[in-house]
Amino acid sequence: MSGILTGFSTIGAIIVLGVALGHFGVLDVQAQRLLSRLAFYVANPALMVTVLGETDISTVLSAGLPASLGGVAIAAGLQIAASRYVWKSSAAETTIGAFCAAYANAGNLGLPIAGYVLGDASLVAPMLLTQLLLLQPVGLTVLDLSTGDRPRTWRTVVTTPFTNPLLIGSLVGVLLALTDVRLPAPVRDPLELIGGMAIPAMLLAYGLSLRFGPLPGKGGRLARTGLTVFLKLAVQPLVTFLLARYALGLDEATVLAVTVIAALPTAQNVFVHASRYGVDVVPARDCVFLSTVLSVPALFAVATLLA
Repeated sequence: MSGILTGFSTIGAIIVLGVALGHFGVLDVQAQRLLSRLAFYVANPALMVTVLGETDISTVLSAGLPASLGGVAIAAGLQIAASRYVWKSSAAETTIGAFCAAYANAGNLGLPIAGYVLGDASLVAPMLLTQLLLLQPVGLTVLDLSTGDRPRTWRTVVTTPFTNPLLIGSLVGVLLALTDVRLPAPVRDPLELIGGMAIPAMLLAYGLSLRFGPLPGKGGRLARTGLTVFLKLAVQPLVTFLLARYALGLDEATVLAVTVIAALPTAQNVFVHASRYGVDVVPARDCVFLSTVLSVPALFAVATLLA
């Protein structure tokens, strides 16, 4: 269980630092925007190149992948249905909501938790790569098309994903992995340094948003946020568990692994995406905050019941 505490204490410390820097006037709202843009346009793409470039892509095709995909699909599908047909949200708002309901924090939380709780950090790779290569490109394409000024022609639909820096970084990383090419040190080392800024920049920007924005739960739309967090922490892991155990008949260790990973909270990337496109920034922030806090007992419960 130490992995759960280690992961949460690490990101919590950096978020608190962001709050403190904002409180004492070292950083301001403009710094929050700058950090978010730096993470989106520079640090995250560099991180994708270095992380994906050194990953065994074959790990995506694990036995638990269908269960993980099923959990993501059901949680995101229910959120999309509620957003479009109950709350009449726009396409961009619906996309951010789907991210909040299904995009797990498989990076800076999933890796240490998989390593310490499950005993193998590579177990998070299928979820991590699926999000980076499927969920994120689709969602960002919708955001680009629904918030941009360009006309929606077939050409823009096809080419828009390839103008997104995160997708470009991901594709370069996948190409390096598939071809088993290792970047020379003069290229790899600067990319690793720049990519190392990604997670701290996201967490500091998030901490600043807590200081300068309304308190979590005070930004309105509490019912929507509550449903989204419920989908993320209850529906997604439950569907994943049922598929893994009863539909696929996987062994207990794999069932535990995919269920724990599905119970991870909403990733900070979602807040960065919301900030970048100026869509539902406060609701996205609240989803990240509430799901992160509530995922602690959820993860302990999953690990205790299934271990």
